[in-house]
Amino acid sequence: QVQLVESGGGLVQAGGSLRLSCAASGRIVNTYFMGWFRQAPGKERTFVAAITFGGRTTYYADSVKGRFTISRDNAKNTVDLQMNSLKLEDTAVYYCSARRGSYVRDPQGYDYWGQGTQVTVSS
Repeated sequence: QVQLVESGGGLVQAGGSLRLSCAASGRIVNTYFMGWFRQAPGKERTFVAAITFGGRTTYYADSVKGRFTISRDNAKNTVDLQMNSLKLEDTAVYYCSARRGSYVRDPQGYDYWGQGTQVTVSS
């Protein structure tokens, strides 16, 4: 079993930055593929970013490419999402996720989820 806890969400003005963190515990999380997703009110949960076991390869949704950076520290069992140049449309609940296996964007492909952290971008 893997437990995931997100932190770092909040209210920020457009153009600002936030750093989300996901603390993982339980099984050997450094063997898991990790991802971040987000869900805006009334919308489906969508892929944001993902990172491989060793952290060498990262993946991003087109909407965040160049603005967001995903990273992981397996010694600390954490996965972070640095979000820069935030836009109004980035407002959503952000979820950390984990899966055994390789890269997928479909949230149904992930086995474990955190409770989510709210990110609100204001004008």
